Amino acid sequence: MAISYNKLWKLLVDKKMSKADLRRAAGIAPNTMTKLRRDEEVTLTVLNKICAALGVNIGDIMEFLPDSIE
Repeated sequence: MAISYNKLWKLLVDKKMSKADLRRAAGIAPNTMTKLRRDEEVTLTVLNKICAALGVNIGDIMEFLPDSIE
């Protein structure tokens, strides 16, 4: 399964926050933001910090996408 953080980026636009604002508010490292931008796995601790900073649940910032069957 693939991970998508598109919900997070849309939420930031709705809240008029930049990715740098989120990084500072959640206290996460720049390399972690790079992983998020690349739709790579991050720890639940990081996801929890993001959710706490934005006041949302995990399903509001990410989703699992099924692998395409070929």
